[in-house]
Amino acid sequence: MSKRVNQQPLVYFDNGATTQKPQSVIDAQSDFYCSSNANVHRATHQLASVATTKFEQARVQVQKFINATQTKEIIWTKGCTEGINLVAQSWGKSHLNPKDVIVLSYAEHHANIVPWQIIAEQTGAEIKVLPLSSQGIISKEVLTHIISERTKIVCVNHVSNVIGKVNPIESVITRAKEVGAKTLIDGAQAIANIIVDVQALDCDFYVFSAHKMYGPTGIGVLYGKEEILNAMPPYQSGGEMINKVSFSGTSFQSLPYKFEAGTPNIAGVIAFAKAIEFISQYQLNDRHEYKQELLEYAFKRLQTIPSIEFIVEGKPDIPLFSFTLKYHYQDVASYLDLSGVAARVGGHCAMPLFEYIGIKGCIRLSLAPYNTYDEIDFVVDKLTALVSKTDEIIQRNNVNENDNNDAQILIERFNQLKGWDTKHRELMLLGKQLPRMSKSARNEQSLIQGCESAAWLTYSIEQGRYCFQTDSDAKIIRGLLAVILAAFNNKTSSEILSFDIDHYFTQLGLLNHLSPTRGNGVLAIVKKITEVVT
Repeated sequence: MSKRVNQQPLVYFDNGATTQKPQSVIDAQSDFYCSSNANVHRATHQLASVATTKFEQARVQVQKFINATQTKEIIWTKGCTEGINLVAQSWGKSHLNPKDVIVLSYAEHHANIVPWQIIAEQTGAEIKVLPLSSQGIISKEVLTHIISERTKIVCVNHVSNVIGKVNPIESVITRAKEVGAKTLIDGAQAIANIIVDVQALDCDFYVFSAHKMYGPTGIGVLYGKEEILNAMPPYQSGGEMINKVSFSGTSFQSLPYKFEAGTPNIAGVIAFAKAIEFISQYQLNDRHEYKQELLEYAFKRLQTIPSIEFIVEGKPDIPLFSFTLKYHYQDVASYLDLSGVAARVGGHCAMPLFEYIGIKGCIRLSLAPYNTYDEIDFVVDKLTALVSKTDEIIQRNNVNENDNNDAQILIERFNQLKGWDTKHRELMLLGKQLPRMSKSARNEQSLIQGCESAAWLTYSIEQGRYCFQTDSDAKIIRGLLAVILAAFNNKTSSEILSFDIDHYFTQLGLLNHLSPTRGNGVLAIVKKITEVVT
């Protein structure tokens, strides 16, 4: 992939979210639509036969890739999330009762927490949580205490999407078997990095997504033991998964089709097969020499950054690094984005983990074998420069601290700035100048719902005009708050409600540069203000 961001080559360090795709995967998906587009399992014509053959060959490849016993144990899903929901709603709803226990860990992705919370509420089951060691992995010492005779299922990740270390799932599975509990392993981060042998693990369920292993989005796998899947009722109903439909009674297909309602993502499945071939050809899920060297080098170089603190002790097992600096992670993300670096910051869909370790979020750099030493050096140098001289990076010469930053003055100021990098610096400066709220005022009542970074708003009314005070831990968000306040402060309710905020941001030249999450945050702030004055 060759792409430039802000006139700089893109450094893609967000592989934990999704990997880039090799040409063979892209070509396979395109070729299906160009040369063999037909529905599967439904027609007898030649095109449908070709599509069905390729579709089922991909299932065989997955079976061999994870060493499942047979292809009927491979269920196509949209991804990990649907696989977990399938087990929760099908197995969970038919097997869990009041007082039964579901065991999770503090390091789980939201996709392996929320479905179990929903099913626990529906069935009366209870959730217990496995703590982590100082290394960030599931603590084996408490397994016998938490996984007890009341435990019916244990659902944990193979490798955390934040910590990047292999959990002792063999010990977890062994303990679960001792009490007769089932096990579900979330393999989203593991599948592209380590060899997975479901027979050797002897887990009951294993889920993963194609897009995190160089495959397309919208396709994933649920592995389940045949006898367990056979006993589970269908998760969804409709076409393909039925054997016979009648108003006097309907019967369902056998495995794996019982759980594959509707027309599947055929092109995605066929392209997924090419991703598996790609991983197997280069042995990317084994101790790939270059990938291991990249991990070692990145860990060593990152430790040279002043003020860096990794969120757990020790080196990760896969090239995924989570840490904090002395500046808010949203500000670090904005700075990296300006430098052409794609990284992930925030809560990483693992809020309970951050609550457990006592921080609000972090920066995550996740690498793949197509990354380079030069890219690591580039990012480390950028972060070192940031923490060493932040004031120099965000300050502008000859700033008048007493400028009246009302809407028109801001529009004129921003129109003089060329390029997103200079406008970004101006936002950072505005954020620095915005007066901070007292800690007591930053509470649940003043919290603005819908912002990725915590933001607060209070107000007073003087002679029919609203005076707002806002704050955020992230300087870039404070800058956006300052821009919004310039439009709304000291205005009447009718003036606020009639103000065209989209046109305002367009005039400022900011609308096209806001990420979806940051744009949603702006909308949430504006919504909160309009609710106040309505």
